[in-house]
Amino acid sequence: MEGGETVKVSVDRERCCSSGMCVLTAPALFDQDEEDGRVILLEAEPPEELHSAARKAVSFCPCQVITVTDD
Repeated sequence: MEGGETVKVSVDRERCCSSGMCVLTAPALFDQDEEDGRVILLEAEPPEELHSAARKAVSFCPCQVITVTDD
């Protein structure tokens, strides 16, 4: 694709263990629910400058609930 690659980010909130590593790693992409602490995805198709942060969040998530796929 011209202009850079496109990635899609998804999360499995049901399996989230509320560690907050995603928020610490990529606060522009993730937040935590105030009630239960589980992940909230803010940006399902992030701009190219956030692709690296999204991939780091995948590797830092202890429950492995974040998925990044190239489109």
